[in-house]
Amino acid sequence: MNKKIIDIDLLGLKCPIPVLKANKKIKEYSAGDIINFIVDDESAPNDFKVLCDVKGYKIIKINKAKYITITIKI
Repeated sequence: MNKKIIDIDLLGLKCPIPVLKANKKIKEYSAGDIINFIVDDESAPNDFKVLCDVKGYKIIKINKAKYITITIKI
């Protein structure tokens, strides 16, 4: 089975909306898929860490450039 790499744009959304939308979108994909969430809310990385801890997902990396990209494996 081929694993997917998905980019999801959550720019312009403020806490807690990015992580709530992410939690909903994750349900559309399969275990092993990689999702890049693109956000601009500075509190999002901490929210995503909690989400991953609770749900058992793995944060692969958090890249802070013009926007924040949070890459997780579900």
